[in-house]
Order: sequence, then C-alpha cells, then structure tokens
Amino acid sequence: MSVKFPEGFLWGTATASYQIEGAFDVDGRGVSIWDTFSKTPGKVVNGDTGDNACDHYNRFDEDIAIMKDLGVKAYRFSIAWPRLFPQGDSVREERGFDFYNRLINALIAADIEPMVTLYHWDLPQTLEDQGGWANREIVEKFAHYAQACAQAFGDRINSWITLNEPWCVSWLGYSNGVHAPGKKDFSLAIASAHHTALAHAAASRAIKKVCPNVEVGLTLNMSNTHIENPEDPEVMELAALGDSNLNRWWIDAFSTGHYPQNLLDAYGDLKKDIFKPGDAELLKVQTDFLGVNYYSDGFIRSALPEDKPAIEGGFMPFSQRANMAPPPSLANSLTAMGWVVTPEGLGNLVKKIHRDWPHIPYIVITENGSAYEDVVVDGEINDTERTSYLVRHLQSLQSAIAEGAPVKGYFAWSLLDNFEWAEGYNKRFGLVHVDYTTFKRTPKLSAKTYKVIISKNGF
Repeated sequence: MSVKFPEGFLWGTATASYQIEGAFDVDGRGVSIWDTFSKTPGKVVNGDTGDNACDHYNRFDEDIAIMKDLGVKAYRFSIAWPRLFPQGDSVREERGFDFYNRLINALIAADIEPMVTLYHWDLPQTLEDQGGWANREIVEKFAHYAQACAQAFGDRINSWITLNEPWCVSWLGYSNGVHAPGKKDFSLAIASAHHTALAHAAASRAIKKVCPNVEVGLTLNMSNTHIENPEDPEVMELAALGDSNLNRWWIDAFSTGHYPQNLLDAYGDLKKDIFKPGDAELLKVQTDFLGVNYYSDGFIRSALPEDKPAIEGGFMPFSQRANMAPPPSLANSLTAMGWVVTPEGLGNLVKKIHRDWPHIPYIVITENGSAYEDVVVDGEINDTERTSYLVRHLQSLQSAIAEGAPVKGYFAWSLLDNFEWAEGYNKRFGLVHVDYTTFKRTPKLSAKTYKVIISKNGF
C-alpha cells in the first residue's frame, strides 16, 4: 500500500551560512562571533573553523545542480548578517547583497523555491562587543537588517524565517558557553531569550511593511519529554519548566505577548530589569507559520546522589535538580551526537503543537536529520543508519498529517556535510558527503532514498 503526502507538499533541504559558505574574508564580509569563537583555543573540536567550510560561496551552482537532481522543491538557507553589514550597522556591503541575489536567482532558474533564514547564529562581532543578544539595542538593529533584506530580496522570497533556534542562541551562547559567544551567565541568557522574542516580532513587522504579502515565520528547536518517574511531583514540575523553557517561551510570546508564568517564577531575581512596560504589545505579532527543528525526544528522571557530578553544572536555573540523560536501555539507539533516535516523536510533536496552539496556520519541518560515522567505500557512502532515520521520521510525520496536523513541508538537515558548530567537522549530517580537502560532493544512499521519496511524494 502506498503512503502519500498531501498534494503540493514542499520537499526541501536546509543549510546555514557559516556552516557551508567559507570565504570568510572575501568581498568585504565582516567578522562574526563564530569566527572569533572558533579561533579561540579549546572551543571547537580539533580547532576547526568555518573559514573554508564547504566552499559553497564559490560552488553554489554545483550545489543547486545537486538539489535539482534530487528533485527538491525548496531550499532553506541563511543570510550571513556580516556579509551585508560587516559592522552590523547601516554601512552596507553591496558585494554581499550581490552574492545572495545571484544565489536566489539561480535557485529560481532551477525551479527551486528559496526560503530565507535571516539569522542562523553568525552575529557580527561588533554587535557582540556591544552586548550582543543580551543588549536590548540589538532588537532595533535586527529589524533594520530585516528591512534591508526585504527591500533587496522580497520581490523573489515568499517565505521568511526571522531566527533559527533562539533557544540555542540564548542558552548555549550565553549560559553554558558551548556556542558563540561563549558566555556563562543565567541573566544574560534570559535577556537574550527576551530580546530574540522581541526581535522576531520587530523583524516580522519590518518585513511585512516592505512586503505585505509574504509569509514570515520563526524556527524553534522543539522536543517531547519522557518522564521516567511521574509519581515524583518535583520531576513533574521540572518537566513542565523544561517544556516552557524549550517549547513555549517564544510561541507564547508571539501568540499572547506573555511568557509562561511558571518559568518567570523560576527565574526570580535573575530576570530583574530585563522586561520593560509595554513589552507585551511589542512581543505579540502575527506569525504565519512555525518552523520546527526536530532531532530527538528528551528524558527526565529524579536526580540520584550518583548523578550529582553530571548535573551540577546544569546551564538552566532549574536543571541541576534532575537527570536529563537518556536511560541506559537506549544506549544502542544513539546517533553520533549521542541523541536518541525517536522517530515517533516527530509525529507526536506536530500533533501536540496543533493541539496546544491551533491558531498557528501551519507548520514546516525546517530541520530533521542525523549524524553518523560515514565510511567511503569505492566512492560510495552507504549510510544505512541515516537512511533509516530519514524514512522512519517521514513515516511518523505522514501519519500525523493524516491525523490532521497542518504540516506543509519538510526540509532535510542537511544538504551537505558541514561545520557542525562546536563539533567542527567531526560530525556529518549531510545527505551529500563533502571531502573537506578537495570539496568534492558525493551523494550518499540517504540522498538517493530521499530522491525516490520526493519523486513519489511518499512511499
């Protein structure tokens, strides 16, 4: 029996500028926080940087040809803020605008719809020097940048994403420091979480002012939580806090103008002086779709005495009171990132989103993928584990759509192996293998499987 996705379902692939472009010092590009962070000893595995990455800046025509062969209908990419505004301010770099114009035009010529993400983590270093996302002034600067992009590209871009995973921006960048800019301060993370929510709303309004008929969304990394001992009231409380922190903060903000009260209570004095009168009106904004990045479900159980060393460095104000590691029974179901493979979670998540926020017009899976240890044999990469991950997650998604979840598209992460942030080039997520010495691209088994699924619009 064949299983089909809805007619017109948007099949795509996704990337991010710093992870693939390279050309870090070409055509006037400014320094980003990831340039600085990756060149700080000890921050990235093997001391890797995105200086060259996949050399997409010089090879985008080849990458578009690969996408066309796959049959994808859309391509989600991000714009590097430092390419357009090297200092993050009003001084434009026209060569940066020219690059993205050429990329967009080439995609359209190949019948591939471009979907733009305005911010995928490569903040101009000059703005970080002023406080970055922890400084409220960034909201206006981001809105200006969004408006400039809308004016330059809005005649050809119908779908815009303001920010990618503001949770990671805030909590990985400003609390536990594993991502750029590498800060470790709860209050800075909470400020960033607020300012990214304000920035989404401000950028949405700026884009719509220029292009009133386009659709603007926000991409969040989201997950379900498996509670191992629900009889423990503290664990239930912590699970609810985790859900608010990861899943609800930004959606509640743009939907109602308010944040989850349990989280505000938990933050206590840490949030002092961050919120201003009138913020509720600024936060609430029409959001045309929700982008969802899904990789794995989460787990939580009561903390035992022997857990203390592993959790005492928790990077959320409440995370030191529970163990969030997956149970040992799932040790054989992990990707190379150490994430549990839970394909049923994708379907459950989109149904939960539709149930809890039925006003959201539709959902797009903007990232879903897996890292495994790929082996090249006779020029072939038979990545059976990644292929299984892809197929099982799409089966789960199709089932949820059949039950009424309003999902309109799926973007596989990622088109190419690339610079995987703090993991450097040590982890490969691509459907297409990249030799980082020659930059040769080789489609893997997963790419060939995805091509067949797209051609059939299902299984």
